Amino acid sequence: MAFTQSNNLKIHLRTHTKETPYACEICGKRMAHKNSLNEHLRIHTKEKPYVCEECDMAFTKRGNLKRHLRTHTKEKPYVCDICQKAFCHKRNLKAHLRIHTKEKT
Repeated sequence: MAFTQSNNLKIHLRTHTKETPYACEICGKRMAHKNSLNEHLRIHTKEKPYVCEECDMAFTKRGNLKRHLRTHTKEKPYVCDICQKAFCHKRNLKAHLRIHTKEKT
């Protein structure tokens, strides 16, 4: 992996060192990245800046909005390699795979 700026390498290395220099002043939870701390703070402030234009449901994280949008688009990007059944959420595919492996939880 190559980095054009030394700071990007420093930030990446936290993945391996588990360094967490950013702490939430409200609950004490520690984060490796400033972005993660800012996102975490929304839990406390109840800020939900990502709003679905289809139904006005709001989310604290962009990824959660993106996942939610699949309920409107019917997109199913997670496909079972065994039977080709498709799912809109990764967790549903994982649960489905237990059918093939006979694993129950």
